[in-house]
Amino acid sequence: MGRVFCFLILVTLLLEVSSLALEKEFQKCEKSAYPPPESDLVPTFEVDLDLPPLQRWAPLMRVKGPKLITLVDDVKELIHSIVGEKIFNTIMSNLPKVATSLPYPFYEEMVGIATFSGMPLSLVTLYNIFYEAFTLCTSIIAQDPEGHLYHGRNLDTGVFLGWDAKNHTWKVAEKLRPLTVQLDWKKNGTTLFRSVNFAGYVGVLTAVKKDKFTFSLDKRFALNGGYMGLLEWILFNDYKQSWVAFLTREVMEEAASYDEAQTKLSKTRLLAPVYFILGGIKPYQGCVITRDRDNFNMLSLDSKSINTKLWFLVQTNYDHWKTPPFFDDRRTPATKCLNEAGQKNASLGLIYNVLSTKPVLNKESVYTSLMEAKSGQLQAWIRSCPDPCWPW
Repeated sequence: MGRVFCFLILVTLLLEVSSLALEKEFQKCEKSAYPPPESDLVPTFEVDLDLPPLQRWAPLMRVKGPKLITLVDDVKELIHSIVGEKIFNTIMSNLPKVATSLPYPFYEEMVGIATFSGMPLSLVTLYNIFYEAFTLCTSIIAQDPEGHLYHGRNLDTGVFLGWDAKNHTWKVAEKLRPLTVQLDWKKNGTTLFRSVNFAGYVGVLTAVKKDKFTFSLDKRFALNGGYMGLLEWILFNDYKQSWVAFLTREVMEEAASYDEAQTKLSKTRLLAPVYFILGGIKPYQGCVITRDRDNFNMLSLDSKSINTKLWFLVQTNYDHWKTPPFFDDRRTPATKCLNEAGQKNASLGLIYNVLSTKPVLNKESVYTSLMEAKSGQLQAWIRSCPDPCWPW
């Protein structure tokens, strides 16, 4: 039933895209989106790592808790409609086991989020793992002629989760926008790193550590996807795997350099396949690490870096050595626009304009973030894509 549901949505959306007949419009590179309006800037909150894990998310939950409850209730119903009664009940019945088996401090922080938001722990757990199943993203790293590195990303999410045919929007993406926050992670009274998060999500998807490195994470589709790791976690108590976004949180807290972060992201055993996009403070410190689940060799499948002949990297949700599918090709327009601008114009502004070019910007786009490691700069803006616009 779930597969039929997804197939019908896909057919509907593909027909809708075809009816737009706007190929030339989507291939036009945006040149004036930057700077974005200040009204779209994502608000900033603090997470104090010196507090006990149960207390760390209390201030944010007091502000965002009601919106989080509304979102998670919708996510629960939508996932139920996609996977069907039997699989959904299996997932829900095992969520308490998943929560209690998570490493410190993630379980404790999720208990705190449940306490201060008024949500059941099972739903907080569902919220913290559903990202990896329903997300499409675009990340870009570019180096200017002087060797300065710039990093940006679109966070796109909500595919197959509640398409509103009347308003041409994804239900989950619409509800995630007001939950998007910038976080200053404090340790000993100073900022350890900064990230862009969804309120109540304890992992890290987009972040910068000043004078060290920038980071973003893109979902990778693979036959042995994250569901296999989740089943191994639940059925076989295989707790030696690392949850992707929890690993990246640990890297942001602990890694002291680009090289250290690159090594840990390349060699740690993972629960799900993924792309790690990493930028540093020195020339050519920019790479995309392509990871399998790596049950045995625990090595990256592929690593592609900026070099003397390659001044930028574009990563969406498909292996760079393969042609992306025709119905979801964000790589080609992004690459076209970067090449059209040239390395002499490499900047955060250029990356924002490229990330604003359709279909790189699409109906799933929740936020755009820009980062620069040397200064520790991170800013994020809420995004929307007015019609005509691709569903993803």
